[in-house]
Amino acid sequence: MPSNEMKYNPLGHCGMKVSQLSLGGWTTYGSSVTDQITIGAILRTAFDSGINYFDIADVYECGECEKAMGKILREFPRHELVIASKVFFPMSNDVNDRGLSRKHILESIDKTLKRIGTDYLDLYFCHRFDENTPLEETVRAMDHLVNQGKVLYWGTSEWTGDQIREANAICRQRNFYRPQAEQPRYSLLYRHKIETDVRSALEECGMGMVVFSPLGSGILTGKYDDGVPSDSRLAKIDWLRERELREDYLQKVRRMKTIADELGCTRAQLALAWAAAQPGVSSVITGATRTGQVKENLQSLQIEITSEIQAQLNEIFPPQIRD
Repeated sequence: MPSNEMKYNPLGHCGMKVSQLSLGGWTTYGSSVTDQITIGAILRTAFDSGINYFDIADVYECGECEKAMGKILREFPRHELVIASKVFFPMSNDVNDRGLSRKHILESIDKTLKRIGTDYLDLYFCHRFDENTPLEETVRAMDHLVNQGKVLYWGTSEWTGDQIREANAICRQRNFYRPQAEQPRYSLLYRHKIETDVRSALEECGMGMVVFSPLGSGILTGKYDDGVPSDSRLAKIDWLRERELREDYLQKVRRMKTIADELGCTRAQLALAWAAAQPGVSSVITGATRTGQVKENLQSLQIEITSEIQAQLNEIFPPQIRD
């Protein structure tokens, strides 16, 4: 049975609700974690703790993440799950096996459903904006999937405010199903784009946010205070290390420890609680390589981000600073 501590939020203005914390598979299942027993234990712990939203993408390990998570998700009652996947990035060298064309979207959904082992997705994201495809073609294709019943709701990921507004305008004009959620990168370390551009568009369009990388790829946990552990994500992914491992970030995270210590929590828990408390956030996507991390993350639900704590964090992580 779901934990009474879990909170459930509407996905924007639609009727479906998602758990405040969710579990994603990026760089984890089918990649750094391939043992199916371990994956099963993590997903079962999450589900038993009240997490109902599980976030995947076809490009995660070229479909292996969908397969690995799907094997476990099939054990749970389907109506109790909110399963999301995404489409955009190249899945092969074929010229049409990428982007947001009608061809790629309609072919990709069937492959995704087969890998996960489900008849439909609760949420299907356009993983990035496609400059090479007319937006109306993309929006019409997503509307088609909803009408087919293969997708219940669709969303965008890492789009700008203007792109989101334009998509919604087309939906109103053509009477298409409109996007219900945006999935952006959002954390104490990455605020400017969301808070100065994207959030206002989502509010205007009645969309929710399910945010990823709330721990800044692990920087906000403090694990990189004194170097890069050999078994860490940043040790294994060069481009991510080059983007995230910045001395100014590390200095801010070290200062954050005082606030976490006063609250009796970890910096990771504080960062998750902060993300969940921000306006418009429906769910915070977390990652886990072991069951203990799931349990540790869940403790963030008990932390209240008061106006005082918000102000202290704003002083360390100024929202007006460009990312």
